[in-house]
Amino acid sequence: MKKLFSMLTALLVSLQLAAQSQGWPAGYGGVMLQGFYWDSFADSKWTALESQADELSRYFSLIWVPQSGRCLNATSMGYDPYCYFDQNSSFGTAAELKRMIATFKAKGLGTMADIVVNHHNTRGWWEFPLETYNGTAYQLKTTDITADDDSRNAGYVTAEQAKKDGVTLGAHRDDGEDWPGMRDLDHNSANVKAVVKAYEQFLLKEMGYVGFRYDMVKGFAGAHVADYNDAAGVEYSVGECWDGLYRVKNWIAATGRKSAAFDFPFRYNVRDAIRERNWTKLNSSDNLVHDADYRRYSVTFVENHDTEKRSNGEGQDPIGADTLAANAYMLAMPGTPCVFFKHWLACKQDIKAMIDVRKMAGITNTSDYAFLLNSSRNHVAVQSTGRRKLIAVIGSTENYAPDGAQFTKVLQGYHYAYYLSNDAETAFIDRASGEYQNEVKVLLSAVTARSGARLVYTTDGSTPTATHGTQVSGGTSLTLTDNCTLTVGLLVGGVVTGVCQRDYQISRFDAYDIKVYVRADEAGAAWTAATAGMNFWTWGGDGSHGPAKNTWPGDKVTVKETVDGKQWFVKTFRINSPTDCVNFVFSVGSGAPQTVDIDNIRTTTFLTIGPSIDSNGKYRFKTITTGIRSVTESKSSHDDNWYNLRGQRVEKPLPPGIYIHDGRKVAVSR
Repeated sequence: MKKLFSMLTALLVSLQLAAQSQGWPAGYGGVMLQGFYWDSFADSKWTALESQADELSRYFSLIWVPQSGRCLNATSMGYDPYCYFDQNSSFGTAAELKRMIATFKAKGLGTMADIVVNHHNTRGWWEFPLETYNGTAYQLKTTDITADDDSRNAGYVTAEQAKKDGVTLGAHRDDGEDWPGMRDLDHNSANVKAVVKAYEQFLLKEMGYVGFRYDMVKGFAGAHVADYNDAAGVEYSVGECWDGLYRVKNWIAATGRKSAAFDFPFRYNVRDAIRERNWTKLNSSDNLVHDADYRRYSVTFVENHDTEKRSNGEGQDPIGADTLAANAYMLAMPGTPCVFFKHWLACKQDIKAMIDVRKMAGITNTSDYAFLLNSSRNHVAVQSTGRRKLIAVIGSTENYAPDGAQFTKVLQGYHYAYYLSNDAETAFIDRASGEYQNEVKVLLSAVTARSGARLVYTTDGSTPTATHGTQVSGGTSLTLTDNCTLTVGLLVGGVVTGVCQRDYQISRFDAYDIKVYVRADEAGAAWTAATAGMNFWTWGGDGSHGPAKNTWPGDKVTVKETVDGKQWFVKTFRINSPTDCVNFVFSVGSGAPQTVDIDNIRTTTFLTIGPSIDSNGKYRFKTITTGIRSVTESKSSHDDNWYNLRGQRVEKPLPPGIYIHDGRKVAVSR
């Protein structure tokens, strides 16, 4: 009986340990995507993200999405949380969120919840919501607010308000940094602990999340994160410890290494290398990746929703000057890379190809690496070792190449090149699967140390063999103009091995011009100077639409056209792809007054600036007209320059619908 009791005790202990958090798995080879940017309410809707599940799951193992609980503001990024268990947010309903998470999970993509528990929003000063989960009521109280909340925010001190209103605050001082303007939670309170632990169980068990991203972890002690993660038994946890290496490592240690951390020092290294045009800044020991004891807990990134340029009043982050090089370096290094959503949207095919190489090399969060060349200011070379070796050259790639007997170049882009070790013994296609316009040019590589190797490929999805397919040498380029499945194998001694496959969808698109018209004669006296010209500050799309004068307030436009009896300032822009667009801010003089932002202009548009202003003093648009006109099918069949709203050329006869013709939206009817 005693022996049986001991065995049961041992089993219970082992199950308890298994349920505890491990911070982040060792030897983890996945890549994470931050599935949002600031104000990405359209791009990051749960339904919009779910529709991309097939594509995202092919490249990412984890996706971090916005805080999904209900907030008081009608539109919110989630960092002013009000409800924990009500999961209806600015990104969609609870049902849509749960379905998205389940769809991702079925395809092998885990969803990371954004946990914002340092601070909490309230109605007025003190009203927290009453919520129920599994039959138990949960509600935070005034005694769950830190005793010194807002003590560092002069003129807005919670203790003074509590005394005035006759309420009692918590018994403990904040064991982290203060967050002004919202109530900082006392994580030493038993009630706070109970609420947060129930909330995290709800996210895992009811909603289907697989891990947590903790916001503002400098606001409360790391030991609380360890406690919460142990209670949840969560496998993936990462904290936003926005600081230098010493502070980040100390925070990980404070969690008992039960959480990873975003490697802010790594981002600083990349930022400085780009800003100073000195790639040797990448070879720094001042990051988590450099320390073999902490490498496992490094979630690397080069940009996120807080570090990017978020408004025209902010300076442009230097990462934007070398987005591809920054991501190429990150994706070749150990740690767990987290790709920023804007980078993914803008450079999707390049980032896909980088991830393809990373996976082929088998680089993980605990892989070894070494800088091979770091004395030159114009480029560096770093080698990471997984199942195979991967060399990334960052900077002027023409100035360095490894021994061709040991490595083969498989990928190259602006300021980066990837070389894969020849012991990979595989064929490789440098362009990732996906959609391309008009054609896709691919480079076929034979990554092998064996002499006499050839490549053999097919374009119909069939498996190439020694007698089936087209034989070519390594380094052959192909131009594909039709939808196809390209399959390439390494042919040595009559045997095909190391097969690589890509699926390409080729859409037809011809660039077209649009005109953007703007007038301010109804905006009031502040815009009187607009009679002499209007400043166009432009950005976005494929990056080709920036002003010729690339400092604020941009280009002064004086060209006018008369349309419908009114005078308009007008400028022409070229739309180069189905996803291309132009964003605008208009102003006069040296940049004041100015308008609010107007985004995603893809068609000829008329903009009338009105007299009303927003809370930031920026003028709103009174009318926005996209120039839709109506035609009949009989009148629409005289030329071929008709496109659907995806930018694809459409054939005659045109069915009823909305099309782009001569840069304008056209409604076609029978």
